[in-house]
Amino acid sequence: MTIPFGHESIKKGPERRIHQCLYGQVDIPLSRLEPVTSAPPDPMLGRLIDGRYQVRSRIARGGMATVYLATDLRLERQVAIKIMHGHLADDAVFKERFVQEARSAARLAHPNVVNVFDQGQDSDMAYLVMEYLPGMTLRDLLKDYGKLTTEQTVDVMDAVLGGLAAAHKAGIVHRDLKPENVLLADDGRIKISDFGLARAVSANTATGQALLGTIAYLSPELLTRGTADARSDIYAAGIMMYEMLVGAQPYVGEQPMAIAFQHANDQMPTPSSANPDVPDQLDDLVLWATSKSPDDRPTDAREMLERLRSAEGEIAGSRRSPNATGRTVVMPPDTFDADLDQAQTQVLEARRRTDPLSILDPDASATTVYGSSVASRPGAGASAPAGGGSKPPRPGAQERLDRKASGRRKRGAWIFVIVVVLAAALGGGAWYFGAGPGAKTTVTDVAGQSSEQAVGTLTQLGFKPTAVPQSNPTVASGTVISTDPTAGSSVQSGAEITVYVSSGPAMLDVPTLAGLKEADAVAALQQAGFTSAGSTQQFKSDVPAGIVIAPLGADGNVLGKQYGDQQPVTLVVSLGPVPDVVGQTLEEAQATLFDVGLSGVEGSQDFSDDIPEGEVYQAVVTTDPVRPGDQVTLNISRGPEPVTVPSGLNGMSWTDAKPKLVALGFDLQYNAVADAFPDTFKVSATDPASGTSVPRGTKLIVSFSVF
Repeated sequence: MTIPFGHESIKKGPERRIHQCLYGQVDIPLSRLEPVTSAPPDPMLGRLIDGRYQVRSRIARGGMATVYLATDLRLERQVAIKIMHGHLADDAVFKERFVQEARSAARLAHPNVVNVFDQGQDSDMAYLVMEYLPGMTLRDLLKDYGKLTTEQTVDVMDAVLGGLAAAHKAGIVHRDLKPENVLLADDGRIKISDFGLARAVSANTATGQALLGTIAYLSPELLTRGTADARSDIYAAGIMMYEMLVGAQPYVGEQPMAIAFQHANDQMPTPSSANPDVPDQLDDLVLWATSKSPDDRPTDAREMLERLRSAEGEIAGSRRSPNATGRTVVMPPDTFDADLDQAQTQVLEARRRTDPLSILDPDASATTVYGSSVASRPGAGASAPAGGGSKPPRPGAQERLDRKASGRRKRGAWIFVIVVVLAAALGGGAWYFGAGPGAKTTVTDVAGQSSEQAVGTLTQLGFKPTAVPQSNPTVASGTVISTDPTAGSSVQSGAEITVYVSSGPAMLDVPTLAGLKEADAVAALQQAGFTSAGSTQQFKSDVPAGIVIAPLGADGNVLGKQYGDQQPVTLVVSLGPVPDVVGQTLEEAQATLFDVGLSGVEGSQDFSDDIPEGEVYQAVVTTDPVRPGDQVTLNISRGPEPVTVPSGLNGMSWTDAKPKLVALGFDLQYNAVADAFPDTFKVSATDPASGTSVPRGTKLIVSFSVF
């Protein structure tokens, strides 16, 4: 069965990948998803945000923002872009918190934290650009499987606490840790999302299922006093660990207040009371993390992570088989046969204590009884027959032979022991320095690789690498800077290697540069820790020449309050206003503009009552801002517009004639008495005469006749 949502199909079952909850603050149950055909078209689809991010499809929509899948056209990669709802963007306090918390989250560089790439404002929209990781949330995994095994729970908590430890070390409190904010990526990585955004959410009131999903993980002090610190995150982690082990939350209720009351007053149950397979070590860890008083909990995620790893070792040790192959086993005494043991000892003693006289006399025999030997020869204890056989050796010679034989045997035994010891020492030394703990391995140069690639490479070589974030102004964020020990060093196998991963340049305060002279602004930039990338000039009517208008960052935007260490800054310097060329001839105006780096182009010609013919009456600039090299259109005056003395004036009363002549712009010269008796005075003649074309404003003499 598939459920259409946005531009994707979600398969129902353990293998589904639900994207609508990946980036936090989105609580949309599957039962409430509607077919895409019933939803109105989203105006954001296909929109280019800030000239860089092309929106492709919608991932999820929540009470605070909508998350979209977008393409970063500059870096050619897929990102997740979160856009605040319009009614929240109008709230200046909320927007400021959104920006400030986004900056805090962007400073976190840890393998178990979703990376924040960018934050900005496009028109009236505030947006946040994050790492896009296809996968599923921990909430989806719990819905599919109910509960997790002990090993799975430990693995997930190890990653979650690792990310939280990095945040707590940086002074950041998550404030909204829950399974919806734990992302299980398709490639096996586990990451926490929505760092720092929970505080901004407090500007709204959550209701319904979203509130129930959040209040289930809120600490008692956050519910009663409204205060939170790193120990509040620890409480949420303990509740989440209980839910993974049991498959249900410890406190449930139909109303949020009922759940809040249980958090503040009820005794926390142990996971083993609902799931007997949970070991005691995890019971203790959950109870420690969910103590009612913050002082009784771990101080931060690092302390809880260390206890989790210690508990993991204890659990593994208690489950190890006592009959493991290859281990030395002390057998109980009753498993040996006493007679057999004694018989073996007798044989060894017999071999070691054989009488050396048998070497000289082949006919001699030795009888061994319980470790002692008695020499027996024919006729032993009686005198030899007279004249029979050879003469026995003298006692002195016999003793010397005995001593020599005994010395040879002792020397042979010692040589054998020495050879065995030397062989064992040489073999052990070769193993120790070749494949054992004393073996040396060269540290590979992993500078320039991503954090995950570098850790994987060093792990394959037998090292124990640990990624540590470090600010760097020249190495891109998420890229390895160096290692300790350094690349090329010979280090014992299994040694710990510190991998320094760039978190980008450190953020420094930007000094006030607008209004300074260019030289003073450059000095202020360098003193603040930035790099001067030169200047660009533009004409500004209200800023004197040589004064800085604004500083620009590497992206061409005006700098905010903070900027990266040693990053380039370009100064916009004023050239003053564009020169006024009205009243100049075309050639004079072009020369004036050329002197300041502008190009004067002849435009249209038109009549002007104020500007003489052949002079510039208007200079038009089409670019904003105006920079050197831009064109200025120069419109030329044709002088005053000509007018024609109306015909039919003769015999017309001054009452009718005067308004016509005034409207045409003539400079009228007449007997002022006509104004007192306009109906009596009739026009008899004009100079110039009717029908004559003259420039506007020409003197017109009017003669009258009186009737």
